[in-house]
Amino acid sequence: MSEKPIIGITMGDPASIGPEIAIKALLQEKIYEICRPVLVGDAGVFNHIIQLLNLEATINPIQEIQQAKFQFGSIDVFDLQNVNLPELKFGEISAMAGGASFEAVKKVIELALDGKVEATVTGPINKKSVNEAGHHFAGHTEIYAHFTDTKKYAMLLVEDNLKVIHVSTHVSLRQACDLVKKDRILEVVDLLHHGLISLGETNLKIGIAGLNPHAGDSGLFGTEDDEEILPAVEEAKRRGYDVEGPVPADTMFSKAATGYFGGVVAMYHDQGHIPFKLTGFKWNQEKQQMDSVKGVNITMGLPIIRTSVDHGTAFEIAGKGIASPDAMVLAIESAVQLSRNKK
Repeated sequence: MSEKPIIGITMGDPASIGPEIAIKALLQEKIYEICRPVLVGDAGVFNHIIQLLNLEATINPIQEIQQAKFQFGSIDVFDLQNVNLPELKFGEISAMAGGASFEAVKKVIELALDGKVEATVTGPINKKSVNEAGHHFAGHTEIYAHFTDTKKYAMLLVEDNLKVIHVSTHVSLRQACDLVKKDRILEVVDLLHHGLISLGETNLKIGIAGLNPHAGDSGLFGTEDDEEILPAVEEAKRRGYDVEGPVPADTMFSKAATGYFGGVVAMYHDQGHIPFKLTGFKWNQEKQQMDSVKGVNITMGLPIIRTSVDHGTAFEIAGKGIASPDAMVLAIESAVQLSRNKK
Protein backbone atom coordinates (compact mmCIF):
# COMPACT_ATOMS: atom_id res chain seq x y z
CA MET A 1 0.00 0.00 0.00
CA SER A 2 2.72 2.48 0.94
CA GLU A 3 4.26 2.15 -2.54
CA LYS A 4 1.09 3.42 -4.19
CA PRO A 5 1.13 7.20 -4.72
CA ILE A 6 -1.41 9.37 -2.93
CA ILE A 7 -3.40 11.28 -5.54
CA GLY A 8 -5.39 14.40 -4.62
CA ILE A 9 -8.49 14.86 -6.79
CA THR A 10 -10.54 18.06 -6.72
CA MET A 11 -14.33 18.03 -6.99
CA GLY A 12 -14.49 20.74 -9.66
CA ASP A 13 -17.50 23.03 -9.69
CA PRO A 14 -20.07 21.51 -7.30
CA ALA A 15 -22.90 22.53 -9.67
CA SER A 16 -21.25 20.58 -12.51
CA ILE A 17 -20.58 16.95 -13.36
CA GLY A 18 -17.26 17.21 -11.45
CA PRO A 19 -18.37 15.52 -8.20
CA GLU A 20 -20.25 12.83 -10.16
CA ILE A 21 -17.33 11.79 -12.34
CA ALA A 22 -14.97 11.82 -9.35
CA ILE A 23 -17.22 9.43 -7.41
CA LYS A 24 -17.79 7.21 -10.47
CA ALA A 25 -14.04 7.02 -11.12
CA LEU A 26 -13.38 5.91 -7.54
CA LEU A 27 -16.07 3.26 -7.84
CA GLN A 28 -13.74 1.48 -10.27
CA GLU A 29 -11.63 -0.88 -8.19
CA LYS A 30 -8.70 -0.62 -10.59
CA ILE A 31 -8.06 2.92 -9.32
CA TYR A 32 -7.32 1.60 -5.84
CA GLU A 33 -5.02 -1.02 -7.33
CA ILE A 34 -2.67 1.69 -8.67
CA CYS A 35 -2.96 4.54 -6.16
CA ARG A 36 -4.36 5.91 -2.92
CA PRO A 37 -6.97 8.47 -4.02
CA VAL A 38 -8.41 11.24 -1.87
CA LEU A 39 -11.03 13.72 -3.04
CA VAL A 40 -10.69 17.38 -2.10
CA GLY A 41 -13.87 19.40 -1.72
CA ASP A 42 -17.09 19.44 0.24
CA ALA A 43 -18.05 16.04 1.70
CA GLY A 44 -21.72 17.05 1.75
CA VAL A 45 -21.71 17.53 -2.03
CA PHE A 46 -20.28 14.05 -2.60
CA ASN A 47 -22.80 12.53 -0.16
CA HIS A 48 -25.58 14.30 -2.03
CA ILE A 49 -24.40 12.83 -5.36
CA ILE A 50 -24.24 9.32 -3.89
CA GLN A 51 -27.78 9.57 -2.55
CA LEU A 52 -29.19 11.28 -5.64
CA LEU A 53 -27.76 8.70 -8.05
CA ASN A 54 -28.12 5.73 -5.68
CA LEU A 55 -24.43 4.85 -5.90
CA GLU A 56 -22.91 2.14 -3.71
CA ALA A 57 -20.31 4.07 -1.74
CA THR A 58 -19.80 5.83 1.55
CA ILE A 59 -17.92 9.04 2.31
CA ASN A 60 -15.13 9.26 4.89
CA PRO A 61 -14.64 12.98 5.68
CA ILE A 62 -11.10 13.83 6.81
CA GLN A 63 -9.17 16.91 7.89
CA GLU A 64 -5.70 15.41 7.52
CA ILE A 65 -4.34 13.02 4.89
CA GLN A 66 -3.23 10.55 7.57
CA GLN A 67 -6.89 10.08 8.51
CA ALA A 68 -7.64 8.53 5.10
CA LYS A 69 -8.53 4.84 4.93
CA PHE A 70 -7.82 4.34 1.20
CA GLN A 71 -10.36 1.51 1.06
CA PHE A 72 -12.44 0.72 -2.01
CA GLY A 73 -16.07 1.61 -1.38
CA SER A 74 -15.22 4.09 1.38
CA ILE A 75 -14.24 7.31 -0.39
CA ASP A 76 -11.92 9.64 1.50
CA VAL A 77 -12.77 13.33 1.17
CA PHE A 78 -10.54 16.11 2.47
CA ASP A 79 -13.56 18.05 3.65
CA LEU A 80 -13.45 21.80 3.10
CA GLN A 81 -17.05 22.29 4.26
CA ASN A 82 -17.49 25.20 1.88
CA VAL A 83 -20.80 24.51 0.09
CA ASN A 84 -24.25 25.44 1.39
CA LEU A 85 -26.25 22.55 -0.11
CA PRO A 86 -29.69 24.23 0.08
CA GLU A 87 -28.30 27.03 -2.13
CA LEU A 88 -26.59 24.72 -4.63
CA LYS A 89 -28.37 24.33 -7.97
CA PHE A 90 -27.02 22.03 -10.66
CA GLY A 91 -26.10 23.74 -13.89
CA GLU A 92 -26.08 27.28 -12.54
CA ILE A 93 -23.23 29.77 -12.33
CA SER A 94 -22.73 31.10 -8.81
CA ALA A 95 -20.06 32.76 -6.71
CA MET A 96 -20.55 30.11 -4.02
CA ALA A 97 -19.82 27.25 -6.43
CA GLY A 98 -16.93 29.14 -7.99
CA GLY A 99 -15.41 29.89 -4.62
CA ALA A 100 -15.75 26.28 -3.48
CA SER A 101 -14.10 24.94 -6.64
CA PHE A 102 -11.27 27.47 -6.37
CA GLU A 103 -10.63 26.60 -2.71
CA ALA A 104 -10.41 22.90 -3.61
CA VAL A 105 -7.76 23.65 -6.24
CA LYS A 106 -5.79 25.87 -3.87
CA LYS A 107 -5.91 23.20 -1.16
CA VAL A 108 -4.74 20.38 -3.42
CA ILE A 109 -1.83 22.56 -4.57
CA GLU A 110 -0.89 23.17 -0.93
CA LEU A 111 -1.07 19.44 -0.21
CA ALA A 112 1.23 18.70 -3.14
CA LEU A 113 3.73 21.42 -2.27
CA ASP A 114 3.82 20.09 1.31
CA GLY A 115 4.50 16.58 0.01
CA LYS A 116 1.26 15.17 1.41
CA VAL A 117 0.03 14.03 -2.01
CA GLU A 118 2.29 12.92 -4.83
CA ALA A 119 0.16 14.17 -7.69
CA THR A 120 -2.96 16.23 -8.26
CA VAL A 121 -5.95 15.73 -10.56
CA THR A 122 -8.54 18.44 -11.19
CA GLY A 123 -12.22 18.24 -12.01
CA PRO A 124 -13.84 20.82 -14.32
CA ILE A 125 -14.42 24.37 -13.09
CA ASN A 126 -16.51 27.19 -14.48
CA LYS A 127 -14.32 30.22 -15.13
CA LYS A 128 -17.20 32.70 -14.79
CA SER A 129 -18.20 31.27 -11.39
CA VAL A 130 -14.59 31.41 -10.20
CA ASN A 131 -14.29 35.02 -11.32
CA GLU A 132 -17.62 35.92 -9.71
CA ALA A 133 -16.14 34.60 -6.46
CA GLY A 134 -13.40 37.20 -6.81
CA HIS A 135 -10.62 34.95 -8.12
CA HIS A 136 -9.51 36.42 -11.42
CA PHE A 137 -7.83 33.59 -13.29
CA ALA A 138 -8.35 32.35 -16.85
CA GLY A 139 -8.32 28.71 -15.76
CA HIS A 140 -6.66 25.91 -13.84
CA THR A 141 -3.32 26.33 -15.59
CA GLU A 142 -3.00 29.93 -14.49
CA ILE A 143 -4.08 29.12 -10.91
CA TYR A 144 -1.40 26.44 -10.64
CA ALA A 145 1.25 28.71 -12.15
CA HIS A 146 0.37 31.48 -9.69
CA PHE A 147 0.41 29.38 -6.53
CA THR A 148 3.57 27.47 -7.51
CA ASP A 149 5.36 30.62 -8.74
CA THR A 150 5.91 29.02 -12.15
CA LYS A 151 6.89 31.27 -15.06
CA LYS A 152 7.38 28.79 -17.90
CA TYR A 153 4.49 26.38 -18.36
CA ALA A 154 2.21 24.99 -21.04
CA MET A 155 -0.90 22.86 -21.51
CA LEU A 156 -0.31 19.33 -22.84
CA LEU A 157 -3.28 17.27 -24.06
CA VAL A 158 -2.95 13.48 -24.19
CA GLU A 159 -5.25 10.94 -25.85
CA ASP A 160 -3.81 7.75 -27.33
CA ASN A 161 -1.35 8.71 -30.11
CA LEU A 162 -2.25 12.39 -30.05
CA LYS A 163 -0.21 14.53 -27.66
CA VAL A 164 -0.63 18.26 -28.18
CA ILE A 165 1.08 21.15 -26.40
CA HIS A 166 0.15 24.80 -26.92
CA VAL A 167 2.14 27.98 -27.43
CA SER A 168 -0.84 29.93 -26.01
CA THR A 169 -4.23 28.95 -24.64
CA HIS A 170 -6.69 31.26 -22.88
CA VAL A 171 -6.24 34.45 -24.87
CA SER A 172 -8.08 36.00 -27.80
CA LEU A 173 -7.25 34.74 -31.27
CA ARG A 174 -5.85 38.16 -32.17
CA GLN A 175 -3.53 38.06 -29.14
CA ALA A 176 -2.60 34.43 -29.82
CA CYS A 177 -1.09 35.44 -33.18
CA ASP A 178 1.08 38.02 -31.45
CA LEU A 179 2.33 35.38 -28.99
CA VAL A 180 3.81 33.18 -31.72
CA LYS A 181 7.45 33.97 -30.98
CA LYS A 182 10.65 31.98 -31.47
CA ASP A 183 11.64 31.90 -27.78
CA ARG A 184 8.19 30.78 -26.62
CA ILE A 185 8.09 28.02 -29.24
CA LEU A 186 11.48 26.76 -28.06
CA GLU A 187 10.22 26.80 -24.46
CA VAL A 188 7.23 24.69 -25.43
CA VAL A 189 9.32 22.23 -27.46
CA ASP A 190 11.50 21.66 -24.39
CA LEU A 191 8.44 21.16 -22.15
CA LEU A 192 6.92 18.71 -24.64
CA HIS A 193 10.15 16.74 -25.01
CA HIS A 194 10.42 16.26 -21.25
CA GLY A 195 6.70 15.55 -21.01
CA LEU A 196 6.96 12.72 -23.51
CA ILE A 197 9.84 11.22 -21.53
CA SER A 198 7.84 11.54 -18.29
CA LEU A 199 4.94 9.69 -19.92
CA GLY A 200 7.26 6.86 -20.91
CA GLU A 201 7.08 7.57 -24.64
CA THR A 202 9.86 6.36 -26.92
CA ASN A 203 8.87 8.34 -30.02
CA LEU A 204 10.29 11.79 -29.35
CA LYS A 205 9.73 13.20 -32.84
CA ILE A 206 7.93 16.54 -32.52
CA GLY A 207 5.78 18.21 -35.17
CA ILE A 208 5.51 22.00 -35.02
CA ALA A 209 2.39 23.47 -36.60
CA GLY A 210 2.36 26.47 -38.83
CA LEU A 211 0.19 29.41 -37.79
CA ASN A 212 -1.21 30.44 -41.16
CA PRO A 213 -2.87 28.44 -43.95
CA HIS A 214 -0.27 26.28 -45.73
CA ALA A 215 2.24 27.46 -43.08
CA GLY A 216 2.23 30.86 -44.75
CA ASP A 217 3.11 29.54 -48.22
CA SER A 218 6.43 31.43 -48.34
CA GLY A 219 4.91 34.65 -47.05
CA LEU A 220 1.81 34.72 -49.27
CA PHE A 221 -0.54 34.18 -46.28
CA GLY A 222 1.40 35.77 -43.44
CA THR A 223 4.99 36.10 -42.30
CA GLU A 224 4.94 34.51 -38.81
CA ASP A 225 5.80 31.04 -40.11
CA ASP A 226 8.97 32.25 -41.82
CA GLU A 227 9.98 34.86 -39.26
CA GLU A 228 9.25 33.12 -35.95
CA ILE A 229 8.35 29.43 -36.34
CA LEU A 230 11.00 28.34 -38.86
CA PRO A 231 13.87 29.94 -36.86
CA ALA A 232 12.56 28.16 -33.76
CA VAL A 233 12.54 24.83 -35.62
CA GLU A 234 16.11 25.38 -36.85
CA GLU A 235 17.32 26.31 -33.36
CA ALA A 236 15.54 23.30 -31.83
CA LYS A 237 17.36 21.03 -34.26
CA ARG A 238 20.68 22.64 -33.31
CA ARG A 239 19.84 21.88 -29.67
CA GLY A 240 19.38 18.21 -30.51
CA TYR A 241 15.60 17.93 -30.66
CA ASP A 242 13.97 15.78 -33.36
CA VAL A 243 11.56 18.34 -34.80
CA GLU A 244 9.77 18.97 -38.08
CA GLY A 245 8.04 22.15 -39.15
CA PRO A 246 6.41 24.43 -39.63
CA VAL A 247 3.92 21.79 -40.78
CA PRO A 248 0.54 22.98 -42.13
CA ALA A 249 -1.91 22.21 -39.33
CA ASP A 250 -4.44 20.61 -41.67
CA THR A 251 -2.00 17.78 -42.42
CA MET A 252 0.05 17.63 -39.22
CA PHE A 253 -2.70 16.36 -36.94
CA SER A 254 -3.76 13.53 -39.25
CA LYS A 255 -0.16 12.28 -39.23
CA ALA A 256 0.11 12.73 -35.47
CA ALA A 257 -3.04 10.66 -34.88
CA THR A 258 -1.34 7.69 -36.56
CA GLY A 259 1.73 7.97 -34.32
CA TYR A 260 4.08 9.56 -36.85
CA PHE A 261 4.84 12.29 -34.33
CA GLY A 262 5.34 11.50 -30.67
CA GLY A 263 3.91 14.94 -29.90
CA VAL A 264 2.97 18.15 -31.65
CA VAL A 265 3.09 21.86 -30.93
CA ALA A 266 -0.08 23.86 -31.63
CA MET A 267 0.19 27.62 -31.95
CA TYR A 268 -3.08 28.46 -30.17
CA HIS A 269 -5.96 26.94 -28.18
CA ASP A 270 -8.44 25.87 -30.86
CA GLN A 271 -5.77 24.74 -33.31
CA GLY A 272 -4.86 22.02 -30.83
CA HIS A 273 -8.16 21.41 -29.07
CA ILE A 274 -10.39 20.83 -32.11
CA PRO A 275 -8.49 17.84 -33.58
CA PHE A 276 -7.86 16.54 -30.07
CA LYS A 277 -11.54 16.51 -29.15
CA LEU A 278 -12.50 15.01 -32.50
CA THR A 279 -10.30 12.08 -31.48
CA GLY A 280 -11.45 11.64 -27.88
CA PHE A 281 -15.06 12.85 -27.75
CA LYS A 282 -17.77 10.52 -29.12
CA TRP A 283 -21.29 11.94 -29.54
CA ASN A 284 -24.30 9.60 -29.70
CA GLN A 285 -26.80 11.23 -32.02
CA GLU A 286 -29.60 8.82 -31.11
CA LYS A 287 -29.25 9.29 -27.35
CA GLN A 288 -28.29 12.97 -27.70
CA GLN A 289 -25.41 12.56 -25.29
CA MET A 290 -21.71 11.74 -25.23
CA ASP A 291 -20.91 8.03 -25.25
CA SER A 292 -17.35 8.76 -24.25
CA VAL A 293 -15.33 11.82 -23.29
CA LYS A 294 -11.64 10.99 -23.24
CA GLY A 295 -8.56 13.11 -22.99
CA VAL A 296 -6.15 14.24 -20.32
CA ASN A 297 -4.83 17.74 -19.73
CA ILE A 298 -1.36 17.93 -18.14
CA THR A 299 0.27 21.18 -17.06
CA MET A 300 3.95 20.99 -17.95
CA GLY A 301 6.64 23.03 -16.21
CA LEU A 302 5.18 22.91 -12.69
CA PRO A 303 7.13 21.72 -9.62
CA ILE A 304 4.17 19.42 -8.85
CA ILE A 305 2.17 17.02 -11.01
CA ARG A 306 -1.17 18.21 -12.29
CA THR A 307 -3.44 16.32 -14.67
CA SER A 308 -7.06 17.04 -15.46
CA VAL A 309 -10.04 15.98 -17.50
CA ASP A 310 -10.07 17.85 -20.77
CA HIS A 311 -13.75 18.67 -20.84
CA GLY A 312 -15.92 21.31 -19.28
CA THR A 313 -18.50 21.42 -16.54
CA ALA A 314 -21.31 20.02 -18.73
CA PHE A 315 -23.89 21.98 -16.73
CA GLU A 316 -26.65 20.71 -19.03
CA ILE A 317 -26.34 17.14 -17.69
CA ALA A 318 -25.18 17.86 -14.12
CA GLY A 319 -27.04 15.78 -11.55
CA LYS A 320 -28.63 13.50 -14.16
CA GLY A 321 -26.31 10.54 -13.62
CA ILE A 322 -25.27 10.20 -17.26
CA ALA A 323 -21.82 11.84 -17.11
CA SER A 324 -18.94 9.62 -18.26
CA PRO A 325 -15.98 9.22 -15.89
CA ASP A 326 -13.67 8.06 -18.71
CA ALA A 327 -11.58 11.23 -18.79
CA MET A 328 -11.28 11.32 -14.99
CA VAL A 329 -10.07 7.72 -14.92
CA LEU A 330 -7.48 8.50 -17.60
CA ALA A 331 -6.39 11.64 -15.73
CA ILE A 332 -5.84 9.62 -12.54
CA GLU A 333 -3.94 6.93 -14.43
CA SER A 334 -1.74 9.59 -16.07
CA ALA A 335 -1.05 11.20 -12.69
CA VAL A 336 0.03 7.83 -11.31
CA GLN A 337 2.32 7.22 -14.29
CA LEU A 338 3.88 10.68 -14.00
CA SER A 339 4.46 10.24 -10.26
CA ARG A 340 6.22 6.93 -10.84
CA ASN A 341 8.45 8.33 -13.57
CA LYS A 342 9.32 11.32 -11.38
CA LYS A 343 10.83 9.13 -8.65
